[in-house]
Amino acid sequence: MEEKLPFERIERKILIKREAETEKKYGKKPEERTIKELLDYGVININKPDGPTSHQVSDYAQKILEIKKAGHSGTLDPRVTGVLPLALGKATRIVQTLLKSGKEYICIMHLHKEIPQSKIQKTAKELVGKIKQIPPIKSAVKRQERTREIYYLNIYEIEGKDVLFKVGCEAGTYIRKLVHDWGKKLGIGGHMQQLIRTKSGPFTDKDWVTLHDLKDAYEVYKEGNEKPLREIIQPMEEAINHLPKIWVIDTAVDTLCHGADLSIPGIAKLHSEIKKEDILAVMTLKGELICLGDSRMTSEEIMEKEKGVAVTTKKVFMEPGIYPKFVKK
Repeated sequence: MEEKLPFERIERKILIKREAETEKKYGKKPEERTIKELLDYGVININKPDGPTSHQVSDYAQKILEIKKAGHSGTLDPRVTGVLPLALGKATRIVQTLLKSGKEYICIMHLHKEIPQSKIQKTAKELVGKIKQIPPIKSAVKRQERTREIYYLNIYEIEGKDVLFKVGCEAGTYIRKLVHDWGKKLGIGGHMQQLIRTKSGPFTDKDWVTLHDLKDAYEVYKEGNEKPLREIIQPMEEAINHLPKIWVIDTAVDTLCHGADLSIPGIAKLHSEIKKEDILAVMTLKGELICLGDSRMTSEEIMEKEKGVAVTTKKVFMEPGIYPKFVKK
């Protein structure tokens, strides 16, 4: 079964609405930001260790980097390890885009009796698709039945009563509960023995770092070498790689920074496959995130029309004044 989350399955093309260039003297490419700027507008893909809560991990990172603010996306239980994106400084609100994005886990399920492998494989296939779950007693949300989607569930190994599998799922799926229900379905019971998160939106286990890596890199930075820290702190734009995007001309940037909605004349290019009500990232032509908003039109409508509001602005990340204020004559 293909191991791709929904956003990874969509192949988006870039559509040119109007030819435009960006002035070098305004803004800067995200990868050109200074360390000081990254500490205020950066994200770190932490491999959360076993033991501390997600909040404690965020707190440790804050203390290591000597900053006032850091936030995590999507709580992991203290015993669960793996991908925990942290946002720094003014970028903390960016983690909300990850809360609703798909997740992937590697899990060991321990069955309470041995059972034929064919039966385990068969029930695994039955769990893919829409499932109903009641959050566990120790959860932070209201305990009422809700529907979640399992995008893929692949068994890697079965050894005695232990089943190693990988699962891609909708945000808010409780893997502990999934395992419990799977054991019930098999008629023998089962529980979650170990869980590692390997994907949270665009962040994966391919480039995660430990808190020790972060501390070492920061100490080296204080001694004058910023290279290791620059490899760890990514621009906040990395946290929106899973979202469809619209790029605007320089003259439209400052108005958006003041919270205005985006009208079609300000658009230079856009992703294909945009649907109405999609959460969009609105970018400068240098690739800087200006704001997040809700799409009011599809890609086709934006390409066809010459006027009208294309995006309702919801969260602004760029400070006003970075790009010039152009007054209509």
